[in-house]
Amino acid sequence: MTDPTLAAPHTPADLPTRIRHYIDGAFVDSQDGETFDVLDPVTNRVYLQAAAGKKADVDAAVAAARRAFTEGPWPRMLPRERSRVLHRIADLVESRDARLAELESFDSGLPITQALGQARRAAENFRFFADLIVAQSDDTFKVPGRQINYVNRKPIGVAGLITPWNTPFMLESWKLGPALATGNTVVLKPAEFTPLSASLWAGIFEEAGLPQGVFNLVNGLGEDAGDALVKHPDVPLISFTGESSTGQLIFANAAPWLKGLSMELGGKSPAVVFADADLDAAIDATIFGVFSLNGERCTAGSRILVQREVYDEFVERYAAQAQRVTVGYPHDPATEVGALVHPEHYDKVMSYVELGKTEGRLVAGGGRPDGFENGNFVAPTVFADVPPTARIFQEEIFGPVVAITPFDTDDEALALANDTKYGLAAYIWTNDLKRAHNFSQAVEAGMVWLNSNNVRDLRTPFGGVKASGLGHEGGYRSIDFYTDQQAVHITLGKVHNPTFGKN
Repeated sequence: MTDPTLAAPHTPADLPTRIRHYIDGAFVDSQDGETFDVLDPVTNRVYLQAAAGKKADVDAAVAAARRAFTEGPWPRMLPRERSRVLHRIADLVESRDARLAELESFDSGLPITQALGQARRAAENFRFFADLIVAQSDDTFKVPGRQINYVNRKPIGVAGLITPWNTPFMLESWKLGPALATGNTVVLKPAEFTPLSASLWAGIFEEAGLPQGVFNLVNGLGEDAGDALVKHPDVPLISFTGESSTGQLIFANAAPWLKGLSMELGGKSPAVVFADADLDAAIDATIFGVFSLNGERCTAGSRILVQREVYDEFVERYAAQAQRVTVGYPHDPATEVGALVHPEHYDKVMSYVELGKTEGRLVAGGGRPDGFENGNFVAPTVFADVPPTARIFQEEIFGPVVAITPFDTDDEALALANDTKYGLAAYIWTNDLKRAHNFSQAVEAGMVWLNSNNVRDLRTPFGGVKASGLGHEGGYRSIDFYTDQQAVHITLGKVHNPTFGKN
């Protein structure tokens, strides 16, 4: 663990004192003038005021986006022309990665090295969809001499994008990239805890040549700005990443308009370690899988299931390594776990830590790290011997807290892995090839990694099952979500029409 006396909290230079909405190419205040406080997670001090969007502000943003869609050039540009703009966006993000990472780390509490990786990944997201939209091909079905049928893709309209506070800039790019590549216009509602990096998109897009009104941003609380965006009749698409309970509310509020929904929700992902696994690799990967990004990651392998033959050794080694994880100030390059995003979330995570002391055996962490009396710091915390009925086994904590549970047989491991309402990801550690594939196909998870941590290929679908989501994005699945697929049928030969009413 870092000695906090060797470092001090860092404040980036040239921080804004307020953040405004960006609507129709201009920065504007909320129509009612209201703002909300934004906190620095290291000190929990208010460092700026952000405009608090309401229905009137969302209405203005949607009107601008709708006008840009119906009257502007963006939806009618050739894919290659839109691709050039997206590549310029990627170049600009890459050229500013250090500044983006500094602001993201300060605003969210992410360690600076991990924030830098997320900034670079945001550039790659734009570059990926810039290439994909040019290479996109659509199906043609032929009946020789009789008919040709082809698929025509069309942008849908205004996409409402609602993003979370963990790795906000990267996750915004994940939605913005395909929504813009396919010719839609957008209204982005970033998380209220972390609006700082989102405020930089406007300048990047302007410099890259994105037409006015194509991108709009409204800050605000979910129950105000987010709710108004979901309920707006001129927003046919909603892409949301966040909690499952919020996803249920969005699903209900979008139903009257039969909106297209893509929702990546919560997770309580299992990491299953069999006795024949490479324990060194499994321990390294499962440590990283739950403690990276401060444990604030939807795909965290926060339930580790370990076969009985190696259980005691695994727990002992895992706990010792967790205690060596470096907790420190987010700006310090040596930091591996920084500060949680907000005091509300810190209180939630710490309530689970206290609960875990009654549900399992505490073998590492369990409170604040030494020397960090202020801010939202939680020591990497490990509970062993956790029964499947425990709340820390069943409920998403979204922090640097892990539950370890033993199993004996493959069937028991599968039952434990599936014994949760979530189904986002799973991690399987075994050197038995047949077991690896059979277990992967039987586990209830939208994504499975075999003998590795979470390494994404952007071409693959991203999404979960059960309470972890609705729909998939990533690669062609994103193209599917953000476009209408119109079937066009052409008759080549003599038209055969049944004749009604001839007599």
